[in-house]
Amino acid sequence: MTRQCLALQHVSFEDLGSLEPVLRSAGFEITYRQAGVDDLDSEASRAEWQQADLVVVLGGPIGVYESDKYPYITHELARVAERLQARRPIVGICLGAQMMAAASGQRVYPGPAKEIGWDALQLSTAGQDSCLAALAQCDYQVLHWHGDTFDLPEGATLLASTRLVPHQAFAIGQYALGLQCHLEAQASQIERWLIGHTCELSHAGIDLHQIRRDTARWGQALEQAAQQAFLQWLAQAGLLSKAG
Repeated sequence: MTRQCLALQHVSFEDLGSLEPVLRSAGFEITYRQAGVDDLDSEASRAEWQQADLVVVLGGPIGVYESDKYPYITHELARVAERLQARRPIVGICLGAQMMAAASGQRVYPGPAKEIGWDALQLSTAGQDSCLAALAQCDYQVLHWHGDTFDLPEGATLLASTRLVPHQAFAIGQYALGLQCHLEAQASQIERWLIGHTCELSHAGIDLHQIRRDTARWGQALEQAAQQAFLQWLAQAGLLSKAG
């Protein structure tokens, strides 16, 4: 049986990355929609969000609290909230995780500092029993690229933290996974990120060469580990057929 995955993008270079082949091999058809371009408040969009077997809300450089500048954020939050209230499978990555928190009534706000580059996740006890345990294959090293953080949604289980940001990953039941970090990142695509975020990198004083070195060291291992982690989450969410 073919399943449908709806992926919402905010910038073109932040896509499903290494998670896309996992979905396709599991029999998903993937439809990308563009925040700020596609009308998220139309009846067709509402139906699409309701009917999709899986929704993935991807990352981007805007803030959840900037609806005065980007009015479509209000509609996006409404769709995420409906998805969560219906307990339908949803994954939020970076901005997507922040959207999930905000749609659950929690605060999203600037973190203590920009967290951009590679650093190891510290799994909670619950995280060690979750799909994120597969990240042991890459020594829990993942790519971070954010300035904001959030309070955990009510009823959510904290899965992972870093030294700088305590709320890096959370789960709500078996149907929702929030990832502040970028498990989907692909080593072969890192230059797209460096180009696309050049202003942010320059203002934050980030060493691009260090990101390249760390990506060369950890990128391939992360891709393999993240694919295994995501495959496990799909199974837990009931999104894999017996054949898958």
